[in-house]
Amino acid sequence: MERLQREVDNVIKSFGGYWEPFEMLGAVVEELGELSREMLKFEGIKEKGEKQKVKEELGDVLFALLCIANYYEIDAEEALLESISKYSTRDKNRWSDKS
Repeated sequence: MERLQREVDNVIKSFGGYWEPFEMLGAVVEELGELSREMLKFEGIKEKGEKQKVKEELGDVLFALLCIANYYEIDAEEALLESISKYSTRDKNRWSDKS
């Protein structure tokens, strides 16, 4: 993930630098909307979609999130691992059979 964060950083710096934090958050929200639209299409709820389009929009969401991580100098891999640990502990019985 560190390599990916560096690659995102290089791309952003080649464009002149990072946007302001809430502009980047707006980009995440916009990309999530686009991902949602493609998922609806792919699932047949709205028009007909393609898995490749879902993949493309997911990549855009990840790119936007890594921009925020870089801006705040957050190790995205460490953040994700901490979340995995949190969910693994907190939610370990959440979906278990309750019968």
